Amino acid sequence: MPVLFRNEFWSQLPRVNEALVRRTAERLLVLTGMPDAELSLLLADDKQIAELNSSWRRKNGPTNVLAFSLTEGPDSAMALNMLGDIVISVEIAAREAEKAGLSLHSHLQELLVHGFLHLIGYDHEKSGSEAVRMHNKERELLQELTKKRREKMIKLAVNVDHVATLREARGTSEPDPVLAAGICELAGAEGIVVHLREDRRHIQDRDVRLLRQTVKTKLNLEMGATEEIIKFALDIQPDMVTLVPEKRKELTTEGGLNVAGQKKKLKMVIDRMNDAGIPVSLFVDPDSRQIGAAKDAGATFVEIHTGRYSDAAGEEERDQEFELIASAAEEAYEAGLRVNAGHGLNYFNTGRIAALDTIEELSIGHAIMARAIMVGLDQAVREMLGLMI
Repeated sequence: MPVLFRNEFWSQLPRVNEALVRRTAERLLVLTGMPDAELSLLLADDKQIAELNSSWRRKNGPTNVLAFSLTEGPDSAMALNMLGDIVISVEIAAREAEKAGLSLHSHLQELLVHGFLHLIGYDHEKSGSEAVRMHNKERELLQELTKKRREKMIKLAVNVDHVATLREARGTSEPDPVLAAGICELAGAEGIVVHLREDRRHIQDRDVRLLRQTVKTKLNLEMGATEEIIKFALDIQPDMVTLVPEKRKELTTEGGLNVAGQKKKLKMVIDRMNDAGIPVSLFVDPDSRQIGAAKDAGATFVEIHTGRYSDAAGEEERDQEFELIASAAEEAYEAGLRVNAGHGLNYFNTGRIAALDTIEELSIGHAIMARAIMVGLDQAVREMLGLMI
């Protein structure tokens, strides 16, 4: 492989997505026209990088990033496509990221780009003009890196609530959400989502019981934290539950849970589910306070609410909401949470969210069911999957 990767930062937190860091380095090689070149990347702690800083630069104390180029001097290894070594202190990166209001991975990416440019001949310490040139190149590469970051395909979980909504509108037995779930799975969906509401406006208890018996991938039961629904979930044992806020008059879930404001209550529910072997996801807004509270409450997953991103009126607002989602997803990953996302995603806005490497799965319902009226459910699911590659 062109990138030789070592991680010698053994602390439990912050958590580093090694695959993402490696792919960032490999992408840098491609973007700069050197896909076959080789570089070494080491993630270290303050002590290790301080020792290197003293030995090689005669400077005391740790620094955030060091670059040791093999492309300069009489013994240059450029003929062998060997660029050199980049060493990053994860401890310093984490402190700098917190101070700047960034996620750790965003800042690691910045430091990696900075060190990489030093390897290929940029040096901001030479002159003011060189500093400007290097800064502009850093911005250019960072913009390219954020366009597409994922290699492994993200999973799609399809919400079939609206099939039941149509059925309940006429009070008949059709269309059947259980049959719809089977079609979605055959088309490539890797999960089925249903929301059993307290007022039973669409999905019914019988639907969930039948789905528990027939779903071959993963059944995710969305639910409010009410005692009746908690007991039902413990009885049927879904593959996971997602706790969501629930208001009787809302047409659909309007926002994320206020986990920070009801952490004690939610922790009790999560503990009961965990005791039964049911992992719990909390549906939260892309808010640092809620992410931290979800971790403290003992959740396994968070599902980032993408509603404001989906409903954004213009490109600038959408970009701002996207950055909030990206940062929240990385913060959750760094905290040791698994990350899903959903709400309001459609055939026009899903691709950008699907490219985020820290998100495992997207939950999409309304857009797929609306498209299914025109092209059929199997085709609608396949078209959405095609956008998530």
